[in-house]
Amino acid sequence: MASYPRRIGAVFIDWFLASGVGMIIAPGNQWVVLAMFVFLHFALLWLFATTLGKRIFRIQVVQLGGATIRLYQAAIRAILLGLVIPVLIIDRDGRGLHDKLAGTVEIHM
Repeated sequence: MASYPRRIGAVFIDWFLASGVGMIIAPGNQWVVLAMFVFLHFALLWLFATTLGKRIFRIQVVQLGGATIRLYQAAIRAILLGLVIPVLIIDRDGRGLHDKLAGTVEIHM
């Protein structure tokens, strides 16, 4: 599994990217930034199993067992990540509620 420092670093990079795009689309509107963060997270995970931030920190999101995630798993994970609270609920395995509900895990490549 990917370590917490790697995950946090990846989220910061992804949020910075979403902030830049969101500020171009609608300056000053943080809801657009949040929507862009969720959309980019969903699209990149579904297409590549990683985001820009995760790629930099060598993290990949896979199904339990290692298979590539499916469309619905990327959607569940992205929506719950946008809600923030599920990310803060972590089990003893180190997976957040968003990963548990989506059936995914973040691994170090």
